[in-house]
Amino acid sequence: MSDTSAPSTAGEPIRVFILDDHEVVRRGVRDLLEAEEGIVVVGEASDARQALARVPATRPQVAVLDVRLGDDAGGDHAGIEVCRELRARMPELVCLMLTSFDDDEALFDAIMAGASGYVLKQINGADLVSAVRTVASGTSMLDPRTTARVMARLRGGPADPQPAEPEQPSVLDRLSPREREILELIGEGLTNREIAERLYLAEKTVKNRISAILSKLGVGRRIQAAMIAGRLRERSS
Repeated sequence: MSDTSAPSTAGEPIRVFILDDHEVVRRGVRDLLEAEEGIVVVGEASDARQALARVPATRPQVAVLDVRLGDDAGGDHAGIEVCRELRARMPELVCLMLTSFDDDEALFDAIMAGASGYVLKQINGADLVSAVRTVASGTSMLDPRTTARVMARLRGGPADPQPAEPEQPSVLDRLSPREREILELIGEGLTNREIAERLYLAEKTVKNRISAILSKLGVGRRIQAAMIAGRLRERSS
């Protein structure tokens, strides 16, 4: 799933920060990543407070964040709140969520918080390294076992019991009729080329329109706009 995030600078190592409340897991992820050429771990934290203090100081490109952080005030999704806060402070940072639980609600919350990827801790080491490289290159990435469910949801699957804030009508009122039309097609999973063909527009025009839509909705990623479109369709059905 492509994204518009800037890739890491060629020739420079990927700078990674790790947040996990389990020392053994944190150390294992660090050892795994540091054994790889072209990746350097610049910091780590065991709770949200430490992460929010240390990440801006270490300036990583990728933050690997545990979704659940023990007794943190954010509860079961404390790591997602860290992602949301860090992305607000550092829009260039990409976040890869790591979790032991296959949780649809956490997955959707992570995407809406601006995460670039979401993988289960059962993932093997080589795939985790690949996931870090993938999000660092500017490409969004979801664990294969969850991708099918996400796309089904975006295309009009079961309704989400807790709609996200960007769906408020006051936000959508910022879109022109043409932009709303394009948003609906994004929600159907169409590519820029397919949208251009459907609406008889130049592909470059569609790309520019989508950039404007993301800006007006206050989101940074196409999949977030697709989720908003899917939920709007659910509400109107």
